[in-house]
Amino acid sequence: MANVPGSVLGRRAAREAVPARAAPPLSPRPAGQPVRGTRHICAALAALTESARRELLTFDDPAAALRQPIPEPILEMAGTCVRTAAERVRTVRQVVPRHALARVTAADLVATARLPGRARLTDAIPFKMIIVDRAVAAVPLDLELLHNGLLLIRDPVVVQALVRAHHAWWDAGEDIGEASAGGTGLPPRLRPVLDALLAGLTDETAAARLGISGRTYSRRVGELLAALGTTSRFRAGAEAARRGWL
Repeated sequence: MANVPGSVLGRRAAREAVPARAAPPLSPRPAGQPVRGTRHICAALAALTESARRELLTFDDPAAALRQPIPEPILEMAGTCVRTAAERVRTVRQVVPRHALARVTAADLVATARLPGRARLTDAIPFKMIIVDRAVAAVPLDLELLHNGLLLIRDPVVVQALVRAHHAWWDAGEDIGEASAGGTGLPPRLRPVLDALLAGLTDETAAARLGISGRTYSRRVGELLAALGTTSRFRAGAEAARRGWL
């Protein structure tokens, strides 16, 4: 039957004859908002942590900033903001690499140890990060130092992926309170070795004072460092103080 203009079949045929209009391409969604410059970074960090109401998740490596020319306002602002937010919100989960533990002050350690579940140690962290209330995340543009610029991320899919990454590291970590309480004390024969290290004596001088061979002294230094959970003589004193061995 021929199509009759104006009929139902005619209108249907006309629609089918016209090629479907392509849907407009979706505009790419930005990954986040980059922030650069000391003043802008400080303002962004202050606003971020001030907005925290329920949960604060962080990856942090205090040792990463050593020997770095970090502007003083950034150091003060970052530390103050995170501490203030941590005191206010209900859930705080901070993941710190073991090698940075020597940078934790005695006061911070005591405060953390009194609050189980607020900090855990892992062998490493993937990058530095702050997540507030699972709604917004801040990641350094270079993944290590906030003062070089940060990326504010509010995309819910990306933020949720970062939350899952944090949970994986958290689950694999060791509670910092348990780590500090897990030691069994300094073996008596290693006390003179620790004293010699703290005094800054050379191996030869220390071995002579202890009346042992240089090889024996070196072996005991290795035992002491293993007992302290470090491979650095520089960190030995800080770790011994943290454990109450001084």
